[in-house]
Amino acid sequence: MPANARISQRIASIAESATLAVDAKAKALKAAGRPVIGFGAGEPDFPTPDYVVEAAVKAAREPRFHRYSPAGGLPELKQAIAEKTLRDSGYQVDPAQVLVTNGGKQAVYESFATLLDPGDEVLVPTPYWTTYPEAIRLAGGVPVEIFAGPEQGYLVNVDQLEAAVTKNTKVLLFVSPSNPTGAVYSPEQVAEIGRWAASKGLWVITDEIYEHLTYDGVPFTSIATAAPELGDKVVILNGVAKTYAMTGWRVGWMVGPKDVIKAATNMQSHATSNVANVSQMAALAAVSGPLTAVDEMKVAFDRRRKAMVDGLNAIEGIECPTPKGAFYAYADVRGLLGKEIDGVRPSTSAELASLVLDKVEVAIVPGEAFGPSGFVRLSYALGDEDLATGIGRLQDFLGTAK
Repeated sequence: MPANARISQRIASIAESATLAVDAKAKALKAAGRPVIGFGAGEPDFPTPDYVVEAAVKAAREPRFHRYSPAGGLPELKQAIAEKTLRDSGYQVDPAQVLVTNGGKQAVYESFATLLDPGDEVLVPTPYWTTYPEAIRLAGGVPVEIFAGPEQGYLVNVDQLEAAVTKNTKVLLFVSPSNPTGAVYSPEQVAEIGRWAASKGLWVITDEIYEHLTYDGVPFTSIATAAPELGDKVVILNGVAKTYAMTGWRVGWMVGPKDVIKAATNMQSHATSNVANVSQMAALAAVSGPLTAVDEMKVAFDRRRKAMVDGLNAIEGIECPTPKGAFYAYADVRGLLGKEIDGVRPSTSAELASLVLDKVEVAIVPGEAFGPSGFVRLSYALGDEDLATGIGRLQDFLGTAK
């Protein structure tokens, strides 16, 4: 890059979040009066539970929350997160092993930035959430994609991991339930992968933000407890956004060894300092409160999950496995590529997604955002009526493919 370049090479190489870009375009079109149905963003359509909102209102009236607070998080919230981690993941930590971050994305980046040196490799099961490889690169690391397709249930296995590991591999990224596929590893698979990572001396960064969103009796299993062989070489990422319909409150966290958390806290003290105190108190009410609201949302998500999968599989050329977790369907659309649809022959899932948005005003995210082309992700975290309308438009439009 020329010496007088306006943008640094490091930042210029980072791609925009594809999911947020699709969501922003859909919202802009809706604001312009177009009846767009947005399957793009993973954002529950439910309001934040009342008791959480009330906790925030109360905090906003307390002068002590109008001031700076510890960069690593309010002590009472860190304590509550430690207790919640034991309750939900079966993993015992103390508050000094918790860092409260500005949403889950900050936790993702700070984890990689704290553990990686330039050239360190991270094994990334693919399809992956669009932010992971960008955060790895920004931290100086090298993402190594390991693809598992629908024939594997979008689940990587130890043989694939073994084939990808090198002398430069330092971290395994592990995500279950998965964004974007909704795949969930069984307890046996989690334990096997964890033991393998331990045998290689790898760190594991595990994103557990969808831990409460599993279906059909499928359990959530934390790799931190399923594979005690890992010792303290585990960092857990989580947050309130998905479970409690709090995407806009921006509270996430890291849980890990004290030295890692202290180093990440030092970085955060220079980057953003503390998370907004009102949001932290809302998060405290969420993680220490009941899961009643979560269970009610799951009933709706489950209903929408089934409707979406049935609707997509009714379209010739689409194959959509039934997701077992999160609130996404990841559909294989390779059967549609190259076919004529309204006079156009899309050759990639990106072209197909663009065509669908332009012609029938339905926003979906192409597989290129998550790995290989040939797939699309649709979130079923939107209302039932919008879901039915959007799927109906896709059926009518894509059903003409020839």
